[in-house]
Amino acid sequence: MTSGTLITVAPTGAESAKADVPALPVTVDEVVATARDCQAVGASVIHLHVRGTDTRPTLDLPRVREVVAAVREATDLVVQLSSGGSVTDPLPDRLAVLDAAPDAASLTLGTVNFGRDVFSNPWDLIVELHTQMQQRAIVPEYEVFDLGHLATLTRLLDRHGPPHGGHVHVDLVMGVPGGMPGTTQALAACLPHLPPGATFAATGVGRTSLPVMLAALSARGHLRVGMEDTLTYAPGEPVRDNAQLVARAAGLARIAQRPPMTADDARVMLGVSTDRTTHSPVEAQP
Repeated sequence: MTSGTLITVAPTGAESAKADVPALPVTVDEVVATARDCQAVGASVIHLHVRGTDTRPTLDLPRVREVVAAVREATDLVVQLSSGGSVTDPLPDRLAVLDAAPDAASLTLGTVNFGRDVFSNPWDLIVELHTQMQQRAIVPEYEVFDLGHLATLTRLLDRHGPPHGGHVHVDLVMGVPGGMPGTTQALAACLPHLPPGATFAATGVGRTSLPVMLAALSARGHLRVGMEDTLTYAPGEPVRDNAQLVARAAGLARIAQRPPMTADDARVMLGVSTDRTTHSPVEAQP
């Protein structure tokens, strides 16, 4: 299974404004069209931050459910919700997105400076997300912004058991101001600290996108790309759309003789359940 490359598209994020980036998909129709286009060129997972009708980031549960349902109806992609939201979102609201019953959700393994802001991820929130996902049959993707976050992952698994589906999948988020740099050396430093049997993807923010993709492929890792993380395709050339970034990642994966995985293959690798049910609301206890 790992002979192929899992490509995740993160199409929107919570940082960029639609007014500044007109190509950013923010409406339900735009997100669905993006999802279709990205699946067609090689994506198997979509990582969703949801925007409201005012185009601003939102964790409003009806809106989140609407987007999840629309993407599911239109594509076969694994639907992964962000539990990170934006850096100003209250912790209980971030946890409540699990009520939308996605296939998967992100789980950030520690607090990190995010430019001038602080992305808060205290231990109690990490544990609550992990255990709630176990109970709800949601697969976590463990987000790692720095090397110490992998030590937190080891402690989490030792104390609270494996994730739903039994497989540990990590995303190395590289190049964020305040986190680890987007370099081959930083990626290589993380690999010995992955749990046994784990797989990893890597995300290169901004100008680190290409070097991180190449380093990840050389280490038999997987890829995350998208306009959440990258708005410039080349120097002086804005990204046209998310499919352009996915197509480039898929091309590099084929050059590496590890072509893109299908969504079904991604489900098998990640341990994603096929039966999705909605559960009662939960509250964070950080």
